[in-house]
Amino acid sequence: MQLGIFSVGDITPDPTTGRTPSEHERILAAVTIAKKAEEIGLDVFATGEHHNPPFHPSSPTTLLGFIAAQTSRIILSTATTLITTNDPVKIAEDYSVLQHLAEGRVDLMMGRGNTGPVYPWFGRDIRDGIPLAIENYALLRRLWREDVVNWEGKFRSPLQGFTLAPRPLDGVPPFVWHGSIRSPEIAEQAAYYGDGFFHNNIFWNLSHTRRMVNLYRQRFEHHGHGPADTAIVGLGGQFFMRRNSQDAINEFRPYFDVAPVYGYGPSLEEFAEQTPLTVGSPQQVLERTLSFTGEVGHYQRQLFLLDHAGLPLKTVLEQLDLLGEILPDLRAGFAEGRPAHVPAAPTHASLLAARPSGPASERPVVLDDVTGRSPESVPA
Repeated sequence: MQLGIFSVGDITPDPTTGRTPSEHERILAAVTIAKKAEEIGLDVFATGEHHNPPFHPSSPTTLLGFIAAQTSRIILSTATTLITTNDPVKIAEDYSVLQHLAEGRVDLMMGRGNTGPVYPWFGRDIRDGIPLAIENYALLRRLWREDVVNWEGKFRSPLQGFTLAPRPLDGVPPFVWHGSIRSPEIAEQAAYYGDGFFHNNIFWNLSHTRRMVNLYRQRFEHHGHGPADTAIVGLGGQFFMRRNSQDAINEFRPYFDVAPVYGYGPSLEEFAEQTPLTVGSPQQVLERTLSFTGEVGHYQRQLFLLDHAGLPLKTVLEQLDLLGEILPDLRAGFAEGRPAHVPAAPTHASLLAARPSGPASERPVVLDDVTGRSPESVPA
């Protein structure tokens, strides 16, 4: 099980002091948090991608590249790479470079983005979100896997004899997760390719999460990638911990009430009851998190949202220290009862080991512009 944290990169006033950190502070804080995550033994740090205030991470590869230079073990990922408004060619180039710089410690989570005004800034229409996600990702897969790409689609200019530079490290593209909260089409996309499916369930009750994950698992098996329980699943989550549960509730409440992600809605108690948000003691967070396998089965990646809603950096680092204390028990709890055939989350090393042998010319060539797979490779 990979355990880690993700950031949406919001720049929000601290409701207890009224102070708003600068963009400079928040960007450097993300670096500090990532380094702390590695220090306490977490496996993954992921950053979102936003192009509008009040968020800072408009260039994830720049941020992750800087973090890569100051870390040695932690996997660097995205909490969203906007497959809809980014050019697939640029995504392929940027993440190939990052993959080389980070010695393979890179994967991506593809997402559509749900901020309508951002789409036209990049010449796109949010009403085309699903078709863009399908077409752009099909092209991205080919760019990473074929030496020469000839391609024509609906949303970008054709490619003639295009060769990506640089090629992915060791000829192995970064592993891709498809992130979605509510779109069955994205669960289907992940299942079709045999990629990972990440359900960021910070807004939704676990019954909804269970339905989305089960859909992905069923379709993963349908497309011939293996039994449903071997599908690669990730979940989002969030917590706020203090030694005493009431202290945690009292301290977190003012931040919850104005959080840009979910504030001004249900009460803290209602939201915590209906979603995976856990506010309480370390033991409560441990028990609640381990209960997720009862809803979705054994899965591969759990990421937590910590640095949001105006929480000071000092408080976020304290949360990481508390997470570090329960990390061994989290790992032991997730390992308990895990069937031997359920795979771990893919890494560069595991993907490299599983790479087909033989010259590239003897390997299957991806041909289809919509699905990204050759007709003969599509399961019956």
